[in-house]
Amino acid sequence: MSQAKEPVWRQALSGAQILFVAFGALVLVPILTGLNPSMALLGAGVGTLIFQLCTKREVPIFLGSSFAFIAPIVYSVQTWGMPATLGGLFAAGWLYLALSLVIYLRGADFIHRIMPPVVVGPIIMVIGLGLAGVAVNMAMGKTGDGKGVLVDYETAILVAAVSLATTVAVAVRAKGIFRLLPVLSGVAVGYVLSIFLGLVDFTKIAAAPWIEVPTFVTPQFNWAAVLFMIPVALAPAIEHVGDVVAIGAVTGKDYTVKPGLHRTMLGDGLAVCTAALIGGPPVTTYAEVTGAVMITRCYNPVIMTWAAGFAIVMAFFGKFNAILQSIPVPVMGGIMMLLFGSIASVGLNTLIHAQVDMHRPRNLVIVSLVLVFGIGGLSLNVAGQHLHGVSLCGIAAILLNLVLPKGEAPPMGVETDDAEPETVP
Repeated sequence: MSQAKEPVWRQALSGAQILFVAFGALVLVPILTGLNPSMALLGAGVGTLIFQLCTKREVPIFLGSSFAFIAPIVYSVQTWGMPATLGGLFAAGWLYLALSLVIYLRGADFIHRIMPPVVVGPIIMVIGLGLAGVAVNMAMGKTGDGKGVLVDYETAILVAAVSLATTVAVAVRAKGIFRLLPVLSGVAVGYVLSIFLGLVDFTKIAAAPWIEVPTFVTPQFNWAAVLFMIPVALAPAIEHVGDVVAIGAVTGKDYTVKPGLHRTMLGDGLAVCTAALIGGPPVTTYAEVTGAVMITRCYNPVIMTWAAGFAIVMAFFGKFNAILQSIPVPVMGGIMMLLFGSIASVGLNTLIHAQVDMHRPRNLVIVSLVLVFGIGGLSLNVAGQHLHGVSLCGIAAILLNLVLPKGEAPPMGVETDDAEPETVP
Protein backbone atom coordinates (compact mmCIF):
# COMPACT_ATOMS: atom_id res chain seq x y z
CA MET A 1 0.00 0.00 0.00
CA SER A 2 1.47 3.40 -1.00
CA GLN A 3 1.84 6.11 1.54
CA ALA A 4 -0.49 8.36 -0.43
CA LYS A 5 -3.30 5.83 0.13
CA GLU A 6 -2.31 4.96 3.68
CA PRO A 7 -5.36 4.88 6.00
CA VAL A 8 -5.86 7.94 8.19
CA TRP A 9 -5.75 5.87 11.37
CA ARG A 10 -2.34 4.51 10.41
CA GLN A 11 -1.03 8.00 9.64
CA ALA A 12 -2.28 9.17 13.04
CA LEU A 13 -0.64 6.21 14.79
CA SER A 14 2.65 6.90 13.01
CA GLY A 15 2.38 10.56 14.00
CA ALA A 16 1.90 9.62 17.66
CA GLN A 17 4.97 7.40 17.42
CA ILE A 18 7.05 10.27 16.01
CA LEU A 19 5.97 12.52 18.88
CA PHE A 20 6.82 9.76 21.36
CA VAL A 21 10.32 9.48 19.91
CA ALA A 22 10.87 13.25 20.07
CA PHE A 23 9.08 13.67 23.39
CA GLY A 24 12.00 13.07 25.77
CA ALA A 25 14.24 15.74 24.27
CA LEU A 26 11.30 18.01 23.50
CA VAL A 27 10.20 18.49 27.11
CA LEU A 28 13.67 18.14 28.64
CA VAL A 29 14.83 21.53 27.38
CA PRO A 30 12.09 23.55 29.14
CA ILE A 31 12.49 21.44 32.30
CA LEU A 32 16.21 22.24 32.40
CA THR A 33 15.86 25.91 31.56
CA GLY A 34 12.79 26.86 33.60
CA LEU A 35 10.55 27.44 30.58
CA ASN A 36 7.02 26.08 30.48
CA PRO A 37 6.89 22.47 29.10
CA SER A 38 3.39 23.13 27.76
CA MET A 39 4.77 26.01 25.72
CA ALA A 40 7.49 23.73 24.37
CA LEU A 41 4.84 21.31 23.12
CA LEU A 42 2.75 24.14 21.69
CA GLY A 43 5.78 25.77 20.07
CA ALA A 44 6.95 22.48 18.54
CA GLY A 45 3.49 21.74 17.15
CA VAL A 46 2.85 25.19 15.72
CA GLY A 47 6.46 25.47 14.56
CA THR A 48 6.26 22.19 12.65
CA LEU A 49 3.07 23.33 10.91
CA ILE A 50 4.78 26.62 9.93
CA PHE A 51 7.75 24.64 8.61
CA GLN A 52 5.43 22.48 6.53
CA LEU A 53 3.72 25.56 5.14
CA CYS A 54 7.05 27.06 4.06
CA THR A 55 8.27 23.80 2.52
CA LYS A 56 4.96 22.93 0.85
CA ARG A 57 4.73 19.88 3.14
CA GLU A 58 7.37 18.01 1.17
CA VAL A 59 9.91 17.28 3.93
CA PRO A 60 9.21 14.66 6.68
CA ILE A 61 10.69 16.73 9.54
CA PHE A 62 9.38 17.44 13.04
CA LEU A 63 10.77 20.46 14.90
CA GLY A 64 11.53 20.05 18.61
CA SER A 65 13.28 21.97 21.39
CA SER A 66 16.90 22.81 20.57
CA PHE A 67 19.58 21.51 22.97
CA ALA A 68 22.06 24.11 21.72
CA PHE A 69 20.18 26.81 23.62
CA ILE A 70 20.03 25.05 27.02
CA ALA A 71 23.12 26.56 28.61
CA PRO A 72 22.60 30.04 27.08
CA ILE A 73 18.97 30.12 28.25
CA VAL A 74 19.97 29.10 31.80
CA TYR A 75 22.54 31.90 31.94
CA SER A 76 20.27 34.47 30.28
CA VAL A 77 17.36 33.79 32.63
CA GLN A 78 19.64 34.16 35.65
CA THR A 79 21.16 37.38 34.25
CA TRP A 80 18.34 39.23 32.48
CA GLY A 81 15.15 37.36 33.36
CA MET A 82 12.67 35.30 31.35
CA PRO A 83 11.04 38.05 29.21
CA ALA A 84 14.41 39.40 28.06
CA THR A 85 15.59 35.85 27.32
CA LEU A 86 12.56 35.24 25.11
CA GLY A 87 13.30 38.52 23.32
CA GLY A 88 16.83 37.28 22.66
CA LEU A 89 15.51 33.97 21.37
CA PHE A 90 13.12 35.79 19.03
CA ALA A 91 16.08 37.77 17.67
CA ALA A 92 18.03 34.53 17.24
CA GLY A 93 15.29 33.34 14.90
CA TRP A 94 16.07 36.27 12.62
CA LEU A 95 19.52 34.82 12.02
CA TYR A 96 17.82 31.86 10.32
CA LEU A 97 15.80 34.28 8.19
CA ALA A 98 18.96 36.15 7.20
CA LEU A 99 20.72 32.89 6.33
CA SER A 100 17.69 31.85 4.30
CA LEU A 101 17.94 35.05 2.26
CA VAL A 102 21.70 34.62 1.80
CA ILE A 103 21.25 31.02 0.66
CA TYR A 104 18.55 32.12 -1.79
CA LEU A 105 20.78 34.86 -3.24
CA ARG A 106 24.27 33.36 -2.98
CA GLY A 107 23.86 29.63 -2.43
CA ALA A 108 24.74 27.46 0.58
CA ASP A 109 28.50 27.57 -0.15
CA PHE A 110 28.67 31.19 1.01
CA ILE A 111 27.60 30.16 4.53
CA HIS A 112 30.33 27.57 4.70
CA ARG A 113 32.94 30.13 3.64
CA ILE A 114 32.24 32.53 6.51
CA MET A 115 31.46 29.77 9.03
CA PRO A 116 33.71 26.78 8.24
CA PRO A 117 34.20 23.94 10.73
CA VAL A 118 37.09 25.74 12.45
CA VAL A 119 34.57 28.44 13.44
CA VAL A 120 31.52 26.30 14.18
CA GLY A 121 33.36 23.52 16.06
CA PRO A 122 34.75 25.53 18.99
CA ILE A 123 31.54 27.56 19.29
CA ILE A 124 29.58 24.34 19.77
CA MET A 125 32.14 23.19 22.34
CA VAL A 126 31.71 26.43 24.30
CA ILE A 127 27.93 26.00 24.23
CA GLY A 128 28.34 22.59 25.85
CA LEU A 129 31.10 23.37 28.35
CA GLY A 130 30.39 27.00 29.20
CA LEU A 131 27.93 26.13 31.96
CA ALA A 132 29.07 22.62 32.86
CA GLY A 133 29.17 23.82 36.45
CA VAL A 134 25.39 24.26 36.39
CA ALA A 135 24.91 20.55 35.67
CA VAL A 136 27.36 19.56 38.41
CA ASN A 137 25.67 21.83 40.96
CA MET A 138 22.24 20.41 40.15
CA ALA A 139 23.56 16.84 40.35
CA MET A 140 24.78 17.66 43.87
CA GLY A 141 21.32 18.94 44.86
CA LYS A 142 22.11 22.65 44.58
CA THR A 143 20.61 25.44 42.52
CA GLY A 144 22.28 26.06 39.17
CA ASP A 145 24.47 28.83 40.57
CA GLY A 146 25.45 26.67 43.56
CA LYS A 147 24.24 29.23 46.12
CA GLY A 148 21.28 27.24 47.46
CA VAL A 149 20.81 23.63 48.57
CA LEU A 150 17.59 21.93 47.42
CA VAL A 151 18.40 18.27 48.22
CA ASP A 152 20.95 16.88 50.66
CA TYR A 153 24.21 15.83 49.03
CA GLU A 154 24.08 12.04 49.56
CA THR A 155 20.52 11.71 48.27
CA ALA A 156 21.15 14.02 45.33
CA ILE A 157 24.26 12.14 44.21
CA LEU A 158 22.40 8.82 44.37
CA VAL A 159 19.49 10.11 42.26
CA ALA A 160 21.79 11.84 39.77
CA ALA A 161 23.98 8.74 39.42
CA VAL A 162 21.00 6.44 38.79
CA SER A 163 19.50 8.87 36.25
CA LEU A 164 22.82 9.23 34.45
CA ALA A 165 23.56 5.49 34.50
CA THR A 166 20.13 4.67 33.07
CA THR A 167 20.55 7.20 30.27
CA VAL A 168 23.98 5.84 29.37
CA ALA A 169 22.80 2.20 29.53
CA VAL A 170 19.84 2.81 27.22
CA ALA A 171 21.95 4.85 24.80
CA VAL A 172 24.61 2.15 24.60
CA ARG A 173 22.71 -1.12 25.06
CA ALA A 174 19.12 -0.60 23.91
CA LYS A 175 17.99 -1.90 20.52
CA GLY A 176 15.70 -0.57 17.82
CA ILE A 177 13.51 2.44 18.45
CA PHE A 178 14.12 2.23 22.23
CA ARG A 179 17.68 3.37 21.60
CA LEU A 180 16.20 6.74 20.62
CA LEU A 181 14.79 7.25 24.14
CA PRO A 182 17.80 7.39 26.49
CA VAL A 183 16.91 10.76 28.00
CA LEU A 184 13.28 9.86 28.58
CA SER A 185 14.38 6.58 30.19
CA GLY A 186 16.80 8.34 32.51
CA VAL A 187 14.16 10.84 33.59
CA ALA A 188 11.59 8.09 34.21
CA VAL A 189 13.88 5.92 36.35
CA GLY A 190 15.24 8.91 38.26
CA TYR A 191 11.72 10.18 38.88
CA VAL A 192 10.51 6.84 40.24
CA LEU A 193 13.53 6.65 42.56
CA SER A 194 12.84 10.22 43.70
CA ILE A 195 9.27 9.23 44.61
CA PHE A 196 10.53 6.44 46.88
CA LEU A 197 13.01 8.85 48.47
CA GLY A 198 10.28 11.42 49.13
CA LEU A 199 11.65 14.10 46.81
CA VAL A 200 8.49 14.56 44.72
CA ASP A 201 5.79 17.00 45.89
CA PHE A 202 2.41 15.73 44.70
CA THR A 203 0.38 18.66 46.06
CA LYS A 204 0.87 20.80 42.94
CA ILE A 205 0.05 17.84 40.71
CA ALA A 206 -3.18 17.19 42.61
CA ALA A 207 -4.11 20.88 42.48
CA ALA A 208 -3.46 21.25 38.75
CA PRO A 209 -6.54 21.09 36.49
CA TRP A 210 -6.84 18.42 33.83
CA ILE A 211 -7.37 20.99 31.09
CA GLU A 212 -5.51 24.29 31.31
CA VAL A 213 -4.62 27.03 28.85
CA PRO A 214 -0.82 27.50 28.95
CA THR A 215 0.47 30.74 30.44
CA PHE A 216 1.94 32.97 27.76
CA VAL A 217 5.02 35.12 28.49
CA THR A 218 5.51 38.33 26.51
CA PRO A 219 9.10 38.85 25.28
CA GLN A 220 11.01 42.00 26.18
CA PHE A 221 13.92 43.24 24.10
CA ASN A 222 17.18 43.77 25.94
CA TRP A 223 20.19 44.46 23.71
CA ALA A 224 22.55 42.57 25.99
CA ALA A 225 20.35 39.45 25.83
CA VAL A 226 19.90 39.83 22.07
CA LEU A 227 23.63 40.13 21.38
CA PHE A 228 24.26 37.19 23.68
CA MET A 229 21.70 34.90 22.05
CA ILE A 230 22.08 35.55 18.31
CA PRO A 231 25.47 33.79 17.89
CA VAL A 232 24.06 30.72 19.65
CA ALA A 233 21.83 30.19 16.62
CA LEU A 234 24.89 29.64 14.40
CA ALA A 235 25.34 26.06 15.58
CA PRO A 236 21.74 24.81 15.14
CA ALA A 237 21.47 26.71 11.85
CA ILE A 238 24.48 24.85 10.46
CA GLU A 239 23.14 21.64 11.99
CA HIS A 240 19.86 22.30 10.16
CA VAL A 241 21.69 21.95 6.85
CA GLY A 242 23.11 18.58 7.89
CA ASP A 243 19.73 17.33 9.11
CA VAL A 244 18.02 18.28 5.85
CA VAL A 245 20.69 16.42 3.90
CA ALA A 246 20.38 13.44 6.27
CA ILE A 247 16.62 13.09 5.94
CA GLY A 248 17.06 13.39 2.18
CA ALA A 249 19.53 10.51 2.25
CA VAL A 250 16.97 8.43 4.16
CA THR A 251 14.08 9.13 1.79
CA GLY A 252 16.15 9.23 -1.40
CA LYS A 253 15.27 12.85 -2.21
CA ASP A 254 17.37 16.02 -2.36
CA TYR A 255 15.42 18.51 -0.27
CA THR A 256 18.16 21.13 -0.67
CA VAL A 257 16.97 21.45 -4.29
CA LYS A 258 13.24 20.84 -3.86
CA PRO A 259 11.67 22.56 -1.99
CA GLY A 260 15.10 24.18 -1.46
CA LEU A 261 17.41 24.79 1.49
CA HIS A 262 16.33 28.42 1.65
CA ARG A 263 12.73 27.28 2.27
CA THR A 264 13.67 24.81 5.01
CA MET A 265 15.83 27.45 6.72
CA LEU A 266 12.99 29.98 6.42
CA GLY A 267 10.53 27.55 7.97
CA ASP A 268 12.89 26.76 10.86
CA GLY A 269 13.54 30.47 11.49
CA LEU A 270 9.86 31.43 11.54
CA ALA A 271 9.23 28.51 13.90
CA VAL A 272 11.97 29.75 16.27
CA CYS A 273 10.47 33.24 16.29
CA THR A 274 6.97 31.90 16.91
CA ALA A 275 8.10 29.67 19.78
CA ALA A 276 9.81 32.62 21.48
CA LEU A 277 6.75 34.84 21.07
CA ILE A 278 4.55 32.38 22.98
CA GLY A 279 7.14 31.62 25.68
CA GLY A 280 8.67 28.36 24.48
CA PRO A 281 12.26 27.28 23.71
CA PRO A 282 13.68 27.54 20.15
CA VAL A 283 12.90 24.60 17.92
CA THR A 284 15.13 22.77 15.50
CA THR A 285 15.28 19.69 13.29
CA TYR A 286 15.63 16.46 15.27
CA ALA A 287 18.10 13.67 14.55
CA GLU A 288 15.91 11.39 16.71
CA VAL A 289 13.05 11.86 14.26
CA THR A 290 15.33 11.19 11.30
CA GLY A 291 16.37 7.94 12.99
CA ALA A 292 12.75 7.01 13.60
CA VAL A 293 11.86 7.72 9.96
CA MET A 294 14.74 5.48 8.88
CA ILE A 295 13.64 2.63 11.17
CA THR A 296 9.90 2.85 10.49
CA ARG A 297 10.22 3.87 6.81
CA CYS A 298 7.38 6.36 7.32
CA TYR A 299 8.35 8.92 4.67
CA ASN A 300 4.99 10.65 4.32
CA PRO A 301 5.20 14.30 5.54
CA VAL A 302 1.52 14.09 6.54
CA ILE A 303 2.68 11.97 9.49
CA MET A 304 4.55 15.01 10.83
CA THR A 305 1.32 16.99 10.59
CA TRP A 306 -0.31 14.44 12.90
CA ALA A 307 2.65 14.60 15.29
CA ALA A 308 2.35 18.40 15.38
CA GLY A 309 -1.36 18.16 16.08
CA PHE A 310 -0.85 15.75 18.99
CA ALA A 311 1.83 18.05 20.45
CA ILE A 312 -0.57 21.01 20.37
CA VAL A 313 -3.31 18.99 22.08
CA MET A 314 -0.96 17.77 24.83
CA ALA A 315 0.02 21.37 25.60
CA PHE A 316 -3.41 21.90 27.17
CA PHE A 317 -3.21 19.06 29.73
CA GLY A 318 -2.56 20.84 33.04
CA LYS A 319 -1.71 17.79 35.15
CA PHE A 320 0.82 16.62 32.60
CA ASN A 321 2.61 19.96 32.81
CA ALA A 322 2.57 19.79 36.63
CA ILE A 323 4.15 16.32 36.57
CA LEU A 324 6.97 17.56 34.36
CA GLN A 325 7.64 20.52 36.65
CA SER A 326 7.78 18.24 39.70
CA ILE A 327 10.89 16.40 38.50
CA PRO A 328 13.61 16.92 41.16
CA VAL A 329 16.77 18.90 40.38
CA PRO A 330 19.24 15.95 40.81
CA VAL A 331 17.46 13.97 38.09
CA MET A 332 18.01 16.78 35.63
CA GLY A 333 21.54 17.44 36.88
CA GLY A 334 22.67 13.87 36.27
CA ILE A 335 21.35 13.91 32.71
CA MET A 336 22.64 17.42 32.01
CA MET A 337 26.22 16.31 32.70
CA LEU A 338 25.96 13.89 29.80
CA LEU A 339 24.04 16.27 27.54
CA PHE A 340 26.41 19.21 27.97
CA GLY A 341 29.37 16.92 27.38
CA SER A 342 27.65 15.47 24.32
CA ILE A 343 27.17 18.93 22.85
CA ALA A 344 30.87 19.66 23.36
CA SER A 345 31.67 16.32 21.69
CA VAL A 346 29.63 17.36 18.66
CA GLY A 347 31.85 20.41 18.35
CA LEU A 348 34.97 18.28 18.64
CA ASN A 349 33.61 15.85 16.05
CA THR A 350 32.97 18.81 13.73
CA LEU A 351 36.67 19.59 13.77
CA ILE A 352 37.68 15.95 13.33
CA HIS A 353 35.19 15.19 10.55
CA ALA A 354 36.35 18.24 8.59
CA GLN A 355 40.00 17.23 9.20
CA VAL A 356 40.86 20.67 10.56
CA ASP A 357 44.67 20.74 10.78
CA MET A 358 45.55 21.99 14.27
CA HIS A 359 49.22 22.26 13.27
CA ARG A 360 48.35 25.34 11.25
CA PRO A 361 48.74 28.48 13.38
CA ARG A 362 45.51 30.13 12.19
CA ASN A 363 43.41 27.11 13.16
CA LEU A 364 45.21 26.76 16.48
CA VAL A 365 44.68 30.46 17.25
CA ILE A 366 40.97 30.41 16.41
CA VAL A 367 40.14 27.28 18.40
CA SER A 368 42.36 28.19 21.36
CA LEU A 369 41.06 31.72 21.79
CA VAL A 370 37.41 30.74 21.38
CA LEU A 371 37.69 28.00 24.01
CA VAL A 372 39.50 30.21 26.53
CA PHE A 373 37.17 33.18 25.92
CA GLY A 374 34.10 31.02 26.43
CA ILE A 375 35.10 28.64 29.22
CA GLY A 376 37.22 31.25 31.01
CA GLY A 377 34.32 33.72 31.14
CA LEU A 378 35.96 36.68 29.37
CA SER A 379 33.67 39.71 29.16
CA LEU A 380 34.15 42.82 26.99
CA ASN A 381 32.28 46.09 27.33
CA VAL A 382 31.47 47.35 23.83
CA ALA A 383 29.43 50.56 23.56
CA GLY A 384 27.88 49.92 26.94
CA GLN A 385 26.97 46.32 26.11
CA HIS A 386 28.75 43.34 27.67
CA LEU A 387 29.87 40.69 25.22
CA HIS A 388 30.71 37.34 26.79
CA GLY A 389 30.11 33.64 26.46
CA VAL A 390 28.77 32.40 23.14
CA SER A 391 28.13 35.91 21.79
CA LEU A 392 31.76 36.95 22.23
CA CYS A 393 33.03 33.60 20.95
CA GLY A 394 30.83 33.69 17.85
CA ILE A 395 31.94 37.18 16.84
CA ALA A 396 35.60 36.45 17.65
CA ALA A 397 35.65 33.18 15.69
CA ILE A 398 34.10 34.71 12.56
CA LEU A 399 36.39 37.78 12.63
CA LEU A 400 39.51 35.70 13.24
CA ASN A 401 38.61 33.39 10.36
CA LEU A 402 38.16 36.36 8.02
CA VAL A 403 41.26 38.27 9.16
CA LEU A 404 43.94 35.62 9.71
CA PRO A 405 45.88 34.58 6.58
CA LYS A 406 45.13 31.11 5.27
CA GLY A 407 48.42 30.40 3.53
CA GLU A 408 51.05 30.84 6.24
CA ALA A 409 53.73 28.24 6.93
CA PRO A 410 53.26 25.72 9.74
CA PRO A 411 55.13 26.24 13.02
CA MET A 412 58.79 25.26 13.35
CA GLY A 413 59.41 21.54 13.71
CA VAL A 414 56.24 20.50 11.88
CA GLU A 415 56.84 19.01 8.46
CA THR A 416 53.84 19.44 6.21
CA ASP A 417 53.18 20.33 2.62
CA ASP A 418 52.63 23.95 1.66
CA ALA A 419 49.59 25.34 3.39
CA GLU A 420 46.36 25.06 1.46
CA PRO A 421 42.99 26.60 2.13
CA GLU A 422 40.91 24.50 4.48
CA THR A 423 38.57 22.11 2.72
CA VAL A 424 34.94 22.40 3.71
CA PRO A 425 32.84 19.28 3.22
